[in-house]
Amino acid sequence: MNLSLFIARRLHHEEEDNRQKVSRPAIRISIAGVAIGLAVMIVSVCVVLGFKHTIRDKVLGFGSHIIIAEAQSLYKDNSYPVCMDDSMMSELRNIPNVNHVQRYATKQGILKTDSDFLGVTFKGYGQEYDSTFISSCMVEGRLPALSDTVSSNEIVISQNIADKLGLKRGDRIFSYFMGTDNVRTRRFTICGIYCTNLRRFDETICFTDLRSIVKLNGWEGDQASGAEITLSDYSKIDETFFLVGTLVDRRVDKHESIYLSETTQHLYPNIFAWLDLLDIDVWIILGLMVAVAVITMISGLLIIIIERTSMIGTLKAMGARNSTIRHTFLWFAVFIIGKGMLIGNLLGIGLVALQHFTGLVRLDPSTYYVEKVPVELNIPLILLLNIGTLLISVAMLIAPSFLISHIQPAKSMKYE
Repeated sequence: MNLSLFIARRLHHEEEDNRQKVSRPAIRISIAGVAIGLAVMIVSVCVVLGFKHTIRDKVLGFGSHIIIAEAQSLYKDNSYPVCMDDSMMSELRNIPNVNHVQRYATKQGILKTDSDFLGVTFKGYGQEYDSTFISSCMVEGRLPALSDTVSSNEIVISQNIADKLGLKRGDRIFSYFMGTDNVRTRRFTICGIYCTNLRRFDETICFTDLRSIVKLNGWEGDQASGAEITLSDYSKIDETFFLVGTLVDRRVDKHESIYLSETTQHLYPNIFAWLDLLDIDVWIILGLMVAVAVITMISGLLIIIIERTSMIGTLKAMGARNSTIRHTFLWFAVFIIGKGMLIGNLLGIGLVALQHFTGLVRLDPSTYYVEKVPVELNIPLILLLNIGTLLISVAMLIAPSFLISHIQPAKSMKYE
């Protein structure tokens, strides 16, 4: 058996059994420092990951990963049509990493009640629409009967719009659409109300069927504002975006419209830039918590070395090398760090699980876009945190352990 490891184990058990040692409080503080530091790091990483992915999924729920539209429509409020027939849809579906493709059409309009009015964007979808996201955000009611051949005259509005105009499910409301030389009126029935807490979308977006918007725009049956593409693997978005761009960018359809593709990240740069800033906060927290753990461990190790000066002198007198004794105390530190990490994992993962299942900590959705703190338990990252904490803590203890080299056996025997 390794001599350093054997002695370290004996020291560890002796420290646990003898409660009168001076180093006992220092060891407890060291364990607490590692435990608290690791717990805070686990909670921070899980909260930031949960927050980023929750907000990202909400934004992508409105626009998917990649959007194809008429060149002018991507960066202007006005909607221009492009041909989205079965042939184009089939080409897009055959691109590697493309999971789903759906057509959409938009139209600016005004919702008018007896006492108020509000400018909104009507967004229509066809039968292929993936309603998973918006269904999860429904407060009440249902989605309209989505079709690209029959108008349903039904809309889904947000809770924000409903509160502003005093509307509820089942109400009928007039909508006005400005044309080049006239104003068109359509009466819709509110079949559902949704809420995402993303003010940018909740204040303006109403959902209806594709056919209604195509008719209001006066387009051909094979035309739409564009198509939204959802990917199988989000991490490959740049690669897939390149393939999509190669297929459609600057391509001219049979109506002389020009296709152009863009990612949702580029269309909403402020939101994604804000989410990226959260990574900086996490790195700061990780750095501070590792520093706390390292400082407490260094303090504890130095106290233990000073207390064990007589033992160190005895080992040197018996022929033990400085490296052997240093390894002994480093192994002893590993035992302390391990105990702290075990407690830290139980505490950190426990708090994350508590928040996940109970939603105990609430937030103001008007500021944070979510009603409760979202968490995401990422096992690989937690393992990396544990490994990193252990390696950094032990590495930072190597320098203080060289204090052992300056202890002389003759003097240390009289230390007590």
